[in-house]
Amino acid sequence: MGLSQTPARAADEYDTLRQRWAGLLVGTGYDPAVEPFATQLANQAQIAGQYRTAMAPTGTTALWPDLPLGSVSANVTASYRRLNVLTLAWAMPGTALTGDPGLLADIRTGLDYLGAHAYTAGGTSYNNWWDWQIGTPQTLLGILCVLADQLSGAQIATWLAAVDHYIPDSRYDSYSGTSTGANRVDLCMSTALRGILGRDAAKVALARDALSPVFPYVTAGDGFYRDGSFIQHTVIPYAGAYGAVLINALAELLSLLAGSTWAVTDPNRQIFLDTVERSYAPFLFNGLVMDGVTGRGISRGIATLDPLRIQGDDHRRGHSVINGILVLADAASPAERARWRGLAKGWYQRDYWSPPLADLTLAVPALARAKAVLDDTSVSPIAEPVGSRIFGGMDRVTHRRPGWALAISMCSTRTSFYEHGNGENVRGWHTSNGMVYTWGATTGNGQFSDAFWPTVDPYRLPGTTVSRKPLPDAAGPAWGGLMPTARWAGGATDGEYAVVGQSCQGAQSTLQAKKSWICLDDTVICLGAGITSTDGYAVESIVDNRNLGSGTGTQAFLVNGTAQLTTVGSSGTFTATSWAHNPFAGYVFPGGATIKGVREDRTGAWHDINVNGATTALSRKYLTLWVDHGTNPTNGSYAYQLMPVATSAATQARAADPGWMTILNNTRYQQAVQIPSKGVTAINYWSVPLGPIGGVMVDQPCAVLVRVTGNQATVCLADPQQNVGEVTLTWNRAVSAVTSRDSTVTVVSTGASLVLKVTTAGSAGATHKATVTLS
Repeated sequence: MGLSQTPARAADEYDTLRQRWAGLLVGTGYDPAVEPFATQLANQAQIAGQYRTAMAPTGTTALWPDLPLGSVSANVTASYRRLNVLTLAWAMPGTALTGDPGLLADIRTGLDYLGAHAYTAGGTSYNNWWDWQIGTPQTLLGILCVLADQLSGAQIATWLAAVDHYIPDSRYDSYSGTSTGANRVDLCMSTALRGILGRDAAKVALARDALSPVFPYVTAGDGFYRDGSFIQHTVIPYAGAYGAVLINALAELLSLLAGSTWAVTDPNRQIFLDTVERSYAPFLFNGLVMDGVTGRGISRGIATLDPLRIQGDDHRRGHSVINGILVLADAASPAERARWRGLAKGWYQRDYWSPPLADLTLAVPALARAKAVLDDTSVSPIAEPVGSRIFGGMDRVTHRRPGWALAISMCSTRTSFYEHGNGENVRGWHTSNGMVYTWGATTGNGQFSDAFWPTVDPYRLPGTTVSRKPLPDAAGPAWGGLMPTARWAGGATDGEYAVVGQSCQGAQSTLQAKKSWICLDDTVICLGAGITSTDGYAVESIVDNRNLGSGTGTQAFLVNGTAQLTTVGSSGTFTATSWAHNPFAGYVFPGGATIKGVREDRTGAWHDINVNGATTALSRKYLTLWVDHGTNPTNGSYAYQLMPVATSAATQARAADPGWMTILNNTRYQQAVQIPSKGVTAINYWSVPLGPIGGVMVDQPCAVLVRVTGNQATVCLADPQQNVGEVTLTWNRAVSAVTSRDSTVTVVSTGASLVLKVTTAGSAGATHKATVTLS
């Protein structure tokens, strides 16, 4: 009913765009009587009824008693969001409140109240700028788009004046500060909707034109990088949170303005379209978006302020990103649209942990898109890709194989240890100290989804090397201000295999370590060296830390074939460990190692790590393995293979084959391995002297991957420090010809040995490759 056209005046372009936006909010093409819509609409009505009953305008202090105005800006946004819940319950079909005149009257009362006492043209902003320029105006303007025909012109003009007050045109004078990336897109959304509702062509044009700085690639700070990285808040990898906001908002803006006077025609818009497969798809797996690119968003479980806007887990965030891709598909070419719908269908179908149609944190329009693509028999699901990618712009790595996926989170002078802010993610200190995430195609997809972050030991994140030095909540400056001084994070890849390294430092700690990962077919070889600390606390390298859920937690764990840690609360030290296995992965320790383990029940609440989180206590069982380097270690080390989803038989067989891998070096100067059966030599040269190893010599610190197949070989080199201008590589192997090379690679000589000169300046850590024929 809220979408009907005022009969006194013929529709014009502004009306068309307003109704188009209202349609995006209310949704189209769904039957309210069938699932999942019936349940979602019933929930919408139930929550709207609760909010309606609780609404009690009190003087100038609050529209809802639990959301007092005047000191907490989030309460202003939350108040408008509750009115939005009421608005959608009135406008959507099948909610039991559809078209209810009493509800409409209550919504008008609420809008008048907030317009007089909270969000006014003469008001003063306080607390978080975001609430005044994005959270509140976007919600308010959406409500007005839906209810425009039910409100007076004077009311709308008053509220638009408030938007003008808080978002002046000068907000777009520079692309800097809080007006970049996802924030800039959100600001443009507010201004575009304000222009449409106010019939102000200049405002709509300003919003369209202010998008242009978002499109081009960046080389530092916020935005998209050529390698697919996405950064927000200057130093935080954020494709899974701010990036999710950006793709949804920009997709909606492109769709809103398409075909109108203000259609977005900037030629750089194709750069943004390309991010679907360069920046978003690499971090989506079976419907989830990887937590390593979600910043402080990992701490957002069930929120107390706004139950309809639960941020949720990696799957729910993934569903939001996929929805953005589907919206954007309508603004893309036919080929892109077809492929992206195939990608979406594959992700949705494979999400056994959190099926999208059961995700009631998705709004009805998003559920309708998901159901439409799942029901469309003309769309074939696209499988998960296979390959390795290194994102030098944000110190992240993804490695995908048939049956599993893995990601590594690092940090350097380019990216922060972690981000906290607004009381969120206060214990994320070590999330970029080489944290390794793994997921199986059909197992382990709930590892980080099932209350992992509030219950895990924050000093024992899988893959990390960490000092047990106690850190306070929210250690270091907010918004990513706690930065390492080491430059090295990244590696070299041929697209299928990779050698990755991090010069690891402890957050507010003296810890130093060199960490390497060699990513192959069925395994990731993990090396650590130079592990040194003077904190006065123990230092540990976490082999793995498995969230076993809230059940019995009795999953089998074998050490050298013998069951260990069979009961919750048990712990142990295992010497001469050759291999270990649990249902999620196998672990091989070359030459035997001493490892420690514990099976424990841990309890926590989302509120422990996020001030807005629920206080309900949650318990999860964990199986943790680590190498204990002792207190104040000097040049400690570790070496193991991580074999995701491997069987115990495959793990034992690998451990029984000592010739499968040779560790050429594992020191703070070099970390190198050879795998003869794969023809692989992988080396991280950390510092001079660099001396030949595995037949390879270089004159500058770098990462090298050599892969021999028959009489062909591929030589890959990268500068993970991103500060070495040129590297000369010599391979003591007879080479008859260089058959292909990147433009940055110069062939100095072939014959008895190969000498290449690689220009790495300006390459932002990218891999430089040459293919050769062996003599």
